[in-house]
Amino acid sequence: MTASRYAQGVATTRDPAVPVTAVPVTSVLGDRGHWDGWGDGPVPPPRPPEWTRPTAEWPGPNSSGPNWSGPDWSTAPVRERYPDWGPPPPGRHSAVRRGGRALRWIVGVVMLVGLAGTVSVAGLVAMLEARSGTPQPRPTPTAARPGAVVAAPPGDALTATTEPSAAPSVTLDTATIVKSVNRSVVNITSTLGLRNARAAGTGVLLSNTGLVLTNNHVIAGATAISGVTVANGRSFTATVVGYDRSHDIAVIQLGNAAGLTRLAVADSAKVQVGDDIVAVGNAGGQGGESVTGTVTGLNRTITAQDPEGGSSQRLTGLIQVAAAIKPGDSGGPLVDRTGRLIGINTAASTDTGDAVGFAIPSNAALAIAQRITAGEASDTVHIGATALLGVNAKDADGRGGAEVTGVLGDSPAARAGIAEGDVIRSLDDRDVAGAAGLTTLIDARKPGDTVRVTWIDRTGRSRTASIRLATGPAG
Repeated sequence: MTASRYAQGVATTRDPAVPVTAVPVTSVLGDRGHWDGWGDGPVPPPRPPEWTRPTAEWPGPNSSGPNWSGPDWSTAPVRERYPDWGPPPPGRHSAVRRGGRALRWIVGVVMLVGLAGTVSVAGLVAMLEARSGTPQPRPTPTAARPGAVVAAPPGDALTATTEPSAAPSVTLDTATIVKSVNRSVVNITSTLGLRNARAAGTGVLLSNTGLVLTNNHVIAGATAISGVTVANGRSFTATVVGYDRSHDIAVIQLGNAAGLTRLAVADSAKVQVGDDIVAVGNAGGQGGESVTGTVTGLNRTITAQDPEGGSSQRLTGLIQVAAAIKPGDSGGPLVDRTGRLIGINTAASTDTGDAVGFAIPSNAALAIAQRITAGEASDTVHIGATALLGVNAKDADGRGGAEVTGVLGDSPAARAGIAEGDVIRSLDDRDVAGAAGLTTLIDARKPGDTVRVTWIDRTGRSRTASIRLATGPAG
């Protein structure tokens, strides 16, 4: 089911097999403070940090091309194009994340919908609320300049209750829903790189003390994050609690927050095709925007593709809606007609003129958020700040390991003597299975960790060094 701008096919049954092309929904604020890059087209993702771009194309996570694990943050201009969603071209590269990621694609692979079944929705939110009082220490980014903060869409919390229940017999009008939901919405601004390019998205409050759920692509590449509560305009510096990039979920903590209103949550497993919905978000960076629509599909699958780098992944288990999800709506609430959260707005179709959006079900999003706040790192969940090695790499053809195609200046890799053309063979005595394997190994580390790296230089000499990882951009 594909077309040109927004998806046109509308599912009327649960259909996990139909792929749809789509784009993430985050607005990007350009250097001069205007919204640019998306025009009237589908919704864009946030910009990656301002890194010097390597000569190689940007990667696709499942390809055999180069992986970027530490670009130069200082010189690259803000890009004006946004990724499209569709099948990846062959032979593209994949970006080495957490080693200093710099990719343009944003949404990830295979929703862990089954996680929601391990604990009730009410239990998840209760655990999140309990943990939010003592968030894990995080590096505190510098708040974005006042001019960088843009209004964001309403959040999702009609009441402070978190107990899911059958939908009340009396539904609310849209204005009442939006007004109530706004009490739990946070406008998020991510400062990307050193030139202060900015991306705007949305988040919803999980706790009274400022724990916020959003998409990973809203904060991806950020060197600083700020949040403004829609209800009263209070501004906060935010830190990253953790993220699951492959499922496009992140949790951030607003600094010194108290007395906020958390969202009310519905059981997304009870959502049905034909249900009326309201989507709230920071469309176009204006804040407080809302659209109405209906659920048109369940368990939908989309493929994310960056046309500039060819990177792509799939996101499954999504709620599909007939609603005009727009730039800036990423991370915002999709609510039912009682104002309770049923999903996190994530993407819009690139294909036809029809308004088709996609949201991560609230059960799945909260299950991942609970793992993040519990500090449960895994192959997909990262806790805290992102480690940086500082190399661009690709699979080393026929030799094993990851071949270095670029090195970030003054990075840990550069200081250790790793150079372009070298092949990284192991990290802490664990074999590096190509560029993706290097990503995985670095993902398991934290900034400040010392790792033992073995590589073969261009002369064929084996070299080993202990390298202290730096802090890279978020997400």
